[in-house]
Amino acid sequence: MESEQAATAASTTRLSPFKYSNRVLLKTILERRDGGLELIGERVVIGGWVKSSKEVRKEPVPHIAGDYVSGEPEPRSDVSCIEILQSRIPFLRTIVNVLGGGSGDHYPHTDKLETSIHKSPPPSTVFLKVGDGSCVASLQVVIESSLAPPCQLLHTGTCIIVEGLLQKSLVLQGKYVIELKVDKVHHIGTVEYSKYPLSKKRVPLDKLREFCHIRPRTTTVQSVMRIRNALEFAAHTFCQNHGFLSVHVPIITTTDGKGSSEKFLVTSHFAAAGEKEPPMKAVVEIDGVSIDVIKAAVKEKSNLLEELKRSDSNKEAVAAATQDLKKANELASQLEAREKSKPKTSQKVDNVKSSEGYFSSPTYLTSSGRMHLESYACAFGNVYSFGPRFQAGKGESPKHTAETWMIEVELAFSELEEAINCAGDFFKSLCKWVVENCSEDMKFLSERIDKTRTERLQSMVLSTFERVSYTEALDALKKVTEKTKDTKIEWGAALTEADLSYLADEIYKKPVIVYNYPKETKPFYVRLNNDGKTVAAFDMVVPKAGRLISGSQNEERINILTTRIKELGLAAQQYEWYLDLRRHGTVKHSGFNLEFDHMVLFATGLNDVRDVIPFPRSRGKANY
Repeated sequence: MESEQAATAASTTRLSPFKYSNRVLLKTILERRDGGLELIGERVVIGGWVKSSKEVRKEPVPHIAGDYVSGEPEPRSDVSCIEILQSRIPFLRTIVNVLGGGSGDHYPHTDKLETSIHKSPPPSTVFLKVGDGSCVASLQVVIESSLAPPCQLLHTGTCIIVEGLLQKSLVLQGKYVIELKVDKVHHIGTVEYSKYPLSKKRVPLDKLREFCHIRPRTTTVQSVMRIRNALEFAAHTFCQNHGFLSVHVPIITTTDGKGSSEKFLVTSHFAAAGEKEPPMKAVVEIDGVSIDVIKAAVKEKSNLLEELKRSDSNKEAVAAATQDLKKANELASQLEAREKSKPKTSQKVDNVKSSEGYFSSPTYLTSSGRMHLESYACAFGNVYSFGPRFQAGKGESPKHTAETWMIEVELAFSELEEAINCAGDFFKSLCKWVVENCSEDMKFLSERIDKTRTERLQSMVLSTFERVSYTEALDALKKVTEKTKDTKIEWGAALTEADLSYLADEIYKKPVIVYNYPKETKPFYVRLNNDGKTVAAFDMVVPKAGRLISGSQNEERINILTTRIKELGLAAQQYEWYLDLRRHGTVKHSGFNLEFDHMVLFATGLNDVRDVIPFPRSRGKANY
């Protein structure tokens, strides 16, 4: 009696349904040490999507009168008249045909009889592999044809909610697995199989990018997204455990945090309150930029050039501004020529205005949140942000998208050395988290993508970082004969992604920290070193991944920061708020940013960043 009560208590506590849908997540069954065999006899409700299927038909066994085993019940004799009549229909049909001369033309009612009676398909059992996205493994689900038509269940992608008992199933080599024997079917979401993009067994990753809304149902993408989720959780965990405050920085900004001209200009689509809808007119654009926007840019660049000339700026800044203005004028000329050559272009409402009509000045999608994050670091000490960043580069690259996610960290009262140490610990914590919490997904990706990926992550946790200055890195690259044949790198030039990868992959064969870059290669706000030529910036480069983290100690001295703004010909009025942080309670501070999508790429072993982003945005491709 006591053993029965204990068994009953164990049965009621071993498996709990998901709180908000009354179904059991498959991971709670399949990711147990015994594969769920201890749950045999449990009644559960599961929901998921069919990944593969098989139907096994049952052949009817003919019965011979008196042919039954002693001790078994005899065949029932209470057969209804309807059953007897149905069993005799072929015989009766034969008699009718004979009496009618073998032709059914004289008895049209017999045709109706034949068409109205359909032979029922033989009973069958459907075996489904069902996944719900909670884990790599799929659960075998067994459904008899008496419960639901097999034709509705067999197609890949079909959604089902079913209820039944967990039981043991024998597979090859005497190994048992858990399966669900269904006795109730609650829901079937059928599939238009001819249009379903995953109807084939294996669809290449590049093809899956055309179906970003459906590809999460594939095992590979599900594993990647679970690892992405784990990395995001690990990042927040590290920051929260080390006393960092989460801050949401703006996506729309007037400042340029990277000093790049490849920005997305923000436009408004609607008239301001009280304004009438603008008239219909043709709008000619190049690469999505209208002539009105270009003319506004030309005016702004002309004013900037005049200001540089009046302020006796260095020749380098004046020459750069002159060249920039020349390019803007050339683009404006191209647009005007195109507008004249096509006076009857397709009409659309010209209610797309630059952000200057909505805001007080031109605004852009942010490329970096570190400058805004500084203001909160100067109040809370240690802060971080996680969000999308944008860069309108025209190049096609497996590692570039227009929208990318960044984790940015800012530390007050710290210098470059502290930022480097923090970045190293942060990176190692992410690698360790994936190894310890994503073992099944990593095992699957190791089999499909890269067999060494798990070991590579483990090696990162145990590795030390090689620290070299920009000058030392440049010398190391120059010593490599194969490298200097293609490009000659001179001091002051920016190190390319290929250069950095070569340092980590071929020269040092370990993670590398490159620091103290020439000031021309980094943003204006990076702290100037005592030599006057380099700045306190660093890059963390990882073998087989390239640059994952960039950081710097930022300039806290207002006089030097103001000089840098003038040297680069930046619009000083846009940075007055940033200079205020130096005027009122300035402090040494540093920080870094991790390219989150590239971290996911490194952890999973994939080659194209578009395969690790749910809905990637790249040049010419934003269909969702």
